[in-house]
Amino acid sequence: MADAFAVLIEDLHEEHEALDAVVAVLDDAAWDVPTPASGWRVRDQIGHLAFFDQRAQMAITDTEAFVAERDAALEDFGSFSEEAGRLGREHTGLLLLSAWRTARALSLDAMSGVPESTRIPWYGPPMSPRSFVTARVMETWAHGQDVVDALHASRPATDRLRHIAFLGYSTRGWSYVVRGREAPSTPVRVELALPSGAAWAAGDESAPDRVSGAAEDFCLVVTQRRNVADTGLEVEGALAEEWMSIAQCFAGGPTTGPDAEG
Repeated sequence: MADAFAVLIEDLHEEHEALDAVVAVLDDAAWDVPTPASGWRVRDQIGHLAFFDQRAQMAITDTEAFVAERDAALEDFGSFSEEAGRLGREHTGLLLLSAWRTARALSLDAMSGVPESTRIPWYGPPMSPRSFVTARVMETWAHGQDVVDALHASRPATDRLRHIAFLGYSTRGWSYVVRGREAPSTPVRVELALPSGAAWAAGDESAPDRVSGAAEDFCLVVTQRRNVADTGLEVEGALAEEWMSIAQCFAGGPTTGPDAEG
């Protein structure tokens, strides 16, 4: 567990660095470029990551304060959203980048030292350290995708996508529950190719319903950055098709991904 967790922590660090390389060279105007998320500029995406990296550290190192703030947020989500967006609105690009670098470094330090048995509070059910870090990998990559798409920038896919693929697979039930629907008990098989060419798979091998293709495409769908119709995924069976139409691997209320192009 310790070795695997250390690898996961390092993968989160590398995900930070990959996105940092994209935004570190931006001029002032580029920070204001709109991203595919309606109403969100590049600065808002990085501000969001910085804010929740700050809260990740707080959840571990000052749990009482985090829980109090979280509970207040649930009672007044509008005020919380306003506060969460403040960094992105009020900081210049260089200050925002500095704030994110500080927040993510402190959160990585906190996550690295958390005992395996800890249940870390968050904005949904408490999570194990491994699940908590995996969720941060997903958040960093997904919001980074919005930035990359907005800037037409390059951020090569890596095998770190295996963490997001795992989260996407394991939250199939959540994609239904968050919509007030009963999750099917019938399994769906997922078979993916990682960027290195290595295979990644999950689910009953004999399941007739299947999703297969590139790991990057699967991750884009479960993070709602692409419509499944705009990917190369092969989706077989009604249950697999239904899941891919509502897949949501992140917390919060039910949301839908982009419409198919064309």
